[in-house]
Amino acid sequence: MAAEEPIYRVAFVNQDKVYELYVRHVFQSDLWGFLELEGFVFGSRSELVVDPSEEKLRQQFGEVKRTYVPVHAVIRIDEVRQSGVAKISDAKGTITQFPVMPPKKST
Repeated sequence: MAAEEPIYRVAFVNQDKVYELYVRHVFQSDLWGFLELEGFVFGSRSELVVDPSEEKLRQQFGEVKRTYVPVHAVIRIDEVRQSGVAKISDAKGTITQFPVMPPKKST
């Protein structure tokens, strides 16, 4: 019996939001400084309750074959037993993109 294909939960920062996606493949990209995410996994559409943030992610990434995320934007990658609900949340607390550009001095 073949082992099931792993599923990865990837959390990354994008425009002051934390994106949490479930994918089947995570690769180091040939584009220097980027990770490739492919094989997006979303919940079943037959469920009665639809999460608006998952639906927004489904619309944004549903037709995407592969996306490239800057390595410095990645917060965490976990291998999980099964997919959960993809979501977008506000980046609160100490989550900061690296490197942070200092603000310009006004004269």
